Amino acid sequence: MNPHDRVWLFDLDDTLHNASHRAFTELNASMTAYIVTHLGLAEDEAVALRHRYWTRYGATLTGLQRHHGVKPAHFLHETHLLPGLDAHLHGHAHDLAALRRLPGRKFLMTNAPRAYAERVLAAVGLARVFEGLICIEDMACFGQSRPKPDARMFRIVLARLGVRPQQCVLVEDTLIHQKHARGLGLRTVWMQRWLRRAGVAGLHRRPVYVSRRVRSLGALLRSPPF
Repeated sequence: MNPHDRVWLFDLDDTLHNASHRAFTELNASMTAYIVTHLGLAEDEAVALRHRYWTRYGATLTGLQRHHGVKPAHFLHETHLLPGLDAHLHGHAHDLAALRRLPGRKFLMTNAPRAYAERVLAAVGLARVFEGLICIEDMACFGQSRPKPDARMFRIVLARLGVRPQQCVLVEDTLIHQKHARGLGLRTVWMQRWLRRAGVAGLHRRPVYVSRRVRSLGALLRSPPF
C-alpha cells in the first residue's frame, strides 16, 4: 500500500499525551463527584459504578445514559470543565514532530468529548494535525452512545470516511479497543510510552490482535509499520 493511502486513527489520552500524569486523576474524580451528586450514591458506590460501566461499555457515560437516563451533553460538560488542567498537559516533542511528518490521512478517534479533545490538542501543539476529530458525541447508533470498542461504531466510522478496514491503522493504548478493531480487519498499534510511566504491567508481551508495539510515534516513521 502507498503510505499516503493509509488512514490513521489515533487515540488521545495516553497515546498522544501523558493523561496518566494528571488528566485521568482529575477526570475520575470529576465523574465520581457527578455520580454522587446526580444519582445520590455514596462516594465508594459511585467509584464502583463508574468503573463497572467503563469496563462494560468503554465509557462511563454509556452506562449512565442507558441505566439512569443521564443526558450526555450535561454529563460531558460538567465532568470535563477541569479548571487549570491545560498547564499540566504535555506530550513528547519527538512524538509530536513525527506525527506531523507521518504520511497518510490522520484522524483523532477518542471516547472523550470534542471540547476536551480540542483543548488537549491545542495545549500539546497538535491543533492542526488531524483531518478530522471523531469524538464521543459522534459515536452513537439509534440514539445510544456506542464508544470504542463497539464494533458497530467502528463500522459506522469507516463507512463515514469511505475507507476499507485494511487501509486503517488504530493507534491506541487500550488493548480491548485494539482487539475489536483487529477483528474487523484494521491494523493495530499499541502505544506504550505513557503506559510505561504509569507502571502498567504486561507491556513486554504482544497479544495476537496487536500488529505492533511501539514506545514512540517516531517508530512509525523509522521503519514501515506493517
